[in-house]
Amino acid sequence: MKINVAVRDNLKTHEGAPAKRIDAEAQLRRSLMACMLWEDTFYEDGESIADRITSLVPRVEPQKVAFMAIEAREKMKLRHAPLWVVREMARQPKHKGLVAETLARIIQRADELAEFLALYWKDGKQPISKQVKKGLAQAFTKFDAYQLAKYNRDAAVKLRDVLFMCRAKPKDKAQEKIWKQLIDGALPVPDTWEVSLSAGGNDKKTAWKKLLTENKLGGLALLRNLRNMAESKIDENLVLSALDRMKTERILPFRFIAAAKYAPQWECRIEKAMLKCLERREKLPGQTVLLVDVSGSMDSAISRKSDLMRYDAANGLAILTRELCEQVAIYSFSDNIVRVPARRGFALRDAIANSQSHGGTYLGKAVRHINSNEKYDRLIVLTDEQSHDAVPNPKGKGYVINVSAYENGIGYGAWTHIDGWSEAIIDYIFAAEGE
Repeated sequence: MKINVAVRDNLKTHEGAPAKRIDAEAQLRRSLMACMLWEDTFYEDGESIADRITSLVPRVEPQKVAFMAIEAREKMKLRHAPLWVVREMARQPKHKGLVAETLARIIQRADELAEFLALYWKDGKQPISKQVKKGLAQAFTKFDAYQLAKYNRDAAVKLRDVLFMCRAKPKDKAQEKIWKQLIDGALPVPDTWEVSLSAGGNDKKTAWKKLLTENKLGGLALLRNLRNMAESKIDENLVLSALDRMKTERILPFRFIAAAKYAPQWECRIEKAMLKCLERREKLPGQTVLLVDVSGSMDSAISRKSDLMRYDAANGLAILTRELCEQVAIYSFSDNIVRVPARRGFALRDAIANSQSHGGTYLGKAVRHINSNEKYDRLIVLTDEQSHDAVPNPKGKGYVINVSAYENGIGYGAWTHIDGWSEAIIDYIFAAEGE
């Protein structure tokens, strides 16, 4: 039998379109940047995605893996997936030298200390490597008594366990005292919003009023509790004032969509807060076409505990990107391609979501239509990259923004490929165009 034959590249997306073969670095990036660890997607289960990340880490240069983990934490605002990457780095002889500094940087909340150790021991307890101990020890010194007390939970791995394991050295006598309190279970009860609300008993209205008046709610906590405040009949002016002054740097765009869904009476101010990060930003010059995927696979939930869908992530990015375009035309695609009004804010979300039924994914047909009917400087596609048909090259600059973690995709070659769902994708587009 003849065996010296040509290799045929039959790589496909889950829906059958020819996929692009990419190197291990690009594969790791597309699996990581929109990954809610162990959460199932429409076509792939969470375990297989985690396993793919595990297999890819040793195939990518250590510096690039470390940079990717930091980018996933700081730019894409993911928490668990970057920790998983560093866990795998610790198992690789080539990568372990970068573990300490990478781990110390990506741990940004005190509970991530214990979460990392739980991930490290996922397959059974084992000795902790020197680099992991060093990274955990460096990270431990970041947190004050309030932060440690807030996240000092009765879990399988406790913060005091991490402290014992990594043998961290306190920065000064004050921190040494705090750590002794942690070990002895004597940290002062933190004045968190959760504690204040619990102490209020049945009088939730008074508790919420106090929290809002004293500005003790972080931005994400505020958004997630708007419905509870509305049900408690909180003075609307207090809520609106809190929305106006909230910090939005660590909040993903689709979180605002969720907040508006549950508190539609305050949608206008939620929208204003969402767009705050774009104030005084330069515009993308010329004509931009936004093409947003509303196919059936985009209807999959982001996580088991969320009723937000992948298309919510895409819509959140579409809202932000639309604000930075000098001129813009906006389309949705599924079985068909439909032009939608270039509205702003949540009105654009509604226009996209309701533009057509959420069925098949014919991105190739949509791009051909736009190439034939639009004169544009750039085409930006927001999608999970699961197309039924082959996708042609863009007529101008082309960007594929991938908001999922599937193994194979189509947005490479002539396309500039960007993985993730935070507003950082806008910075990447500006960087690609040298603006």
